[in-house]
Amino acid sequence: MAMNSWEVSDTFWSKVEPLIPRARRDSNREYQRRRGAGRKPLEARRVFEGIVYVLRTGIQWKALPREYGSSSSIHRYFQRWSKAGLFQKLWKKGLAEYDELEGISWRWQSIDGAMNKAPLAREAVGPNPTDRGKNGTKRHVLVDERGIPLSIVVTGANRNDVTQVNAVLSARMRKPRVRTKQNLCADAGYTGSGEVMKAYRYIPHIRPRGEEKIAVRQGYKARRWIVEVAHSWFNRFRKLLVRFEKTHAAYEALFQLAACMIIYKKLAVI
Repeated sequence: MAMNSWEVSDTFWSKVEPLIPRARRDSNREYQRRRGAGRKPLEARRVFEGIVYVLRTGIQWKALPREYGSSSSIHRYFQRWSKAGLFQKLWKKGLAEYDELEGISWRWQSIDGAMNKAPLAREAVGPNPTDRGKNGTKRHVLVDERGIPLSIVVTGANRNDVTQVNAVLSARMRKPRVRTKQNLCADAGYTGSGEVMKAYRYIPHIRPRGEEKIAVRQGYKARRWIVEVAHSWFNRFRKLLVRFEKTHAAYEALFQLAACMIIYKKLAVI
């Protein structure tokens, strides 16, 4: 029987469980529980399943079904785990396993940004030039040749792609273990960033759409499209479509978890 997109399989949980931060011990609370008072802590797997449910469906935290436990408690766990770096560690672990089993396609990589509405955001937000200056946020993504996310940087919607190349390339979650030829494909929005790309040992391929179509007709293989596919994969996580997270850290943590799930989906773990 097919699983729902928000369900956490035993195999996926086996990847997550070893990285779950240990609960903080409070001697007074432990004493109260021994005497039968106070609530028992939520089961870690159920908490994680609740977080994935929110990420997949896009519902508000307070609308989380009661079967997952107290919505406010689930959100507190999310914030605590985010601060502990759990979701970034999961992303790194997924990349390491993918590299070992399938091999990250370092030779051809692609970079691009995508904008989203952010009506409640207070950090990493700015006027969206494509939405009448309303609050918006932008994700800048670097992927390998198969669309595996290697780096994600969140900024305000008014930050041009070309200004974020250094931030994106320096934030890569994994790098080649041996020196290899790396090509980086980008659209015209990255014009002028070639030297920055070269500083990270990339061969830049910056082409407007029109030039790329001409090059394809001349025998060049289109490669930049894969980053647009990766953006569509992220959009399937409905919590990312419109940003309601106020803080930069919370929104970034959701992207890190989504990146992890994209990778494990490729490995048939999810």
